[in-house]
Amino acid sequence: MSDRTAQAKQVLAAQNIELPSWAFGNSGTRFKVFAQQGVPRDPFEKLADAAQVNQYTGAARSVALHIPWDKVDDYGALAAHAAGLGVQIGTINSNTFQDDDYMLGSVCHPDPAVRRKATEHLLECVDIMDATGSRDLKLWFADGTNYPGQDSIADRQDRLAEVLTEVYARLGDHQRLLLEYKLFEPSFYTMDVPDWGTAYAHCLKLGPKAQVVIDTGHHAPGTNIEFIVAILLREGKLGGFDFNSRFYADDDLMVGSADPFQLFRIMHELALRGVVGPDSGIAYMLDQCHNIEPKIAGQIRSVMNVQEATAKALLVDTDALAAAQAAGDVLGANAVLMDAYNTDVRPLLVELRAEQGLDADPMAAYAASGYAEKIKADRQGGQAAGWGA
Repeated sequence: MSDRTAQAKQVLAAQNIELPSWAFGNSGTRFKVFAQQGVPRDPFEKLADAAQVNQYTGAARSVALHIPWDKVDDYGALAAHAAGLGVQIGTINSNTFQDDDYMLGSVCHPDPAVRRKATEHLLECVDIMDATGSRDLKLWFADGTNYPGQDSIADRQDRLAEVLTEVYARLGDHQRLLLEYKLFEPSFYTMDVPDWGTAYAHCLKLGPKAQVVIDTGHHAPGTNIEFIVAILLREGKLGGFDFNSRFYADDDLMVGSADPFQLFRIMHELALRGVVGPDSGIAYMLDQCHNIEPKIAGQIRSVMNVQEATAKALLVDTDALAAAQAAGDVLGANAVLMDAYNTDVRPLLVELRAEQGLDADPMAAYAASGYAEKIKADRQGGQAAGWGA
C-alpha cells in the first residue's frame, strides 16, 4: 500500500457526512408529494432511520434538524435519543418560508411585525442549539421579489443585515451562523441572498462566527463551483456544504448522480487544503429529496458517492500536479487530475470498511437487514412526516 493510499484511508475513516432529517420524510415536487410506507412520524423515528445509514456506512454520525418540522417538547431528550442510536444532533436549520405571513418575505418583509416574527423564530433556533449542543445555525431565506418596483432592493438588504446582526449577537462562543444562498426560486426577479458574494458580504460584516454555506444546486448552469470553494477557503469563510445534484434547477437529486466529475473537482479543492476531515470546521451535509427512491437507501448511496469522490481527490499526486503546473505543462497537469478521477476507488473503500468492521457493500447489507420491512409493519397509524404541495 502506498503512503498516499494509507493517508487517504486515514482521512476517509474520520470523514463525517451529516444527514438531513427531512430526507427521511415524504417529499415530492411542487405539484405532488408521494407517500411511502414506513416513513417516520416524528423526529425520534427520523433519527432511527438516520442511524441505519451510519450503521452501514460508518460515515454519517450527525443529523441536521429543521425547525419547526422537527419540533419537540424536550430537545435534551431528543439529543439523548440520538446518542443512544450512535449519532448526534448537528446543524439546526430554520424555516421562514412556509407561513402565510411570509408571502412577501420574512426577514426582508416590509412589515416590521413580520420581520419580528421571523427574528423570534431564528432566536428560538439558537435556543434549540443550546439544548442539543449544536454548533451551527443554518439560514436560508426564500425572501425576494417577483416584479421590478415591488420593493426596494437596498432597503431589503438593510432589513436583512439588521436581523442577521441581532441573531449573530445571540450566538454562543462556540456557535456559528451559516448563511446559504440561492440564485432563484421562489422569487424570480430578485432573491435577497442570490449568490455567494451577497452571502460573503453579509458574513464579512457580521464577524468570524458567520460563514457561507454552498448548496451545490443553487447556481446558474455552468457555474464553476470549485472556484467559489477555493475563494471562500482562501478567505476563511467556507462554513459548509449542502450536497445534492441538479440537471436544471434546484433538483435536490442524490449527490454525484448528475455530474460526479463536478463533485470530484470540489473535493479536490478541499483535499488540497486538508479540510476534508471533521476537524476542518467545514460542515459536510446532504440536502436531498428522495421522492421516488427509498429514503434510507437513497441516503446510503449518497454517502457512498461522497466517499468515492473524496477518495479520488485524496489520491491526486499533488507533487506531480504542482510540478506540471509550475512547468506550464497544461496537458500533463490535467492528466494527473484525470488519472486520479479515473481510479476505481471501490476496492480501497471495501478495505476500509473491513478494517472498520463494516460490510463491504452497505447497500446490500441494508437491503438484507430487514429494516425496511420492519418499519413498514411497525409504523401504522399516525401522521407521516413530510411537507405538503
